[in-house]
Amino acid sequence: MKKPIKTIHNTETNEVITREMTDEEFSQHKANKETQKQNQDDLETKALAKSALLAKLGITEDEAKLLLS
Repeated sequence: MKKPIKTIHNTETNEVITREMTDEEFSQHKANKETQKQNQDDLETKALAKSALLAKLGITEDEAKLLLS
């Protein structure tokens, strides 16, 4: 598998280096992607649970906010 390209820009010298990620950087990149996917899945699960609860209670999100304020 080809590794992603990394661009480094030194703002002091205006030098731009474009290179393939190192093994360590690529491992971290994959771990970050997995964490991001898990976080997105968690948000979607919470949103579905919230919608289901509001439907079960028969109230809208605005009405729930009024009850909790």
